[in-house]
Amino acid sequence: MNDVNVRFGALVAPGTVRPQRSLPGPIERVWHYLTDSDARGQWLARGPMELRVGGDVALEFRHNTLSDHHVPTPERYRTADGTHRQSGRVTACEPPRLLAHTWGEADGTVSEVRFELEPQGDRVLLTITHRWLVGRDAIISVASGWHAHVGILIDRLEGRAPANFWVTHEALETEYARRLPRDDA
Repeated sequence: MNDVNVRFGALVAPGTVRPQRSLPGPIERVWHYLTDSDARGQWLARGPMELRVGGDVALEFRHNTLSDHHVPTPERYRTADGTHRQSGRVTACEPPRLLAHTWGEADGTVSEVRFELEPQGDRVLLTITHRWLVGRDAIISVASGWHAHVGILIDRLEGRAPANFWVTHEALETEYARRLPRDDA
């Protein structure tokens, strides 16, 4: 396993978390998993994405479909239909190396997520920078979410069956809460 894949995401600025992972390439394959609705739906969320600056992004998360191992969604994340929706706008798009878009426009908690891809031999370094997060709870949830989702992406790219998202996410939330500085520290 690549050493970068065992690291936790870092708090790199106020309200900004940055995980990095080494993925099997080539870069075009990873780009496909970021931008194609069906491929993205295997590890993150399905939905249309207009790949141009200003383009619409509509993501539909169905976390319990990401693996064959099903557990109940934690109460604080439950929705009536089991789907969590995010919308936003593309803020940067430079295929196949850079994609950025806003996140949470529909509910008024706008943040921005940036995906940068860098070829490294037969692998690709994925750097995710999620910024404008408000509050420690949001940072912990987002850091844990990216960590769990990208773990599923790695499993998919390497041909393994992924673990349940919620089981992984809950364990990661506990660990990120321990690792990330407290607001009052």
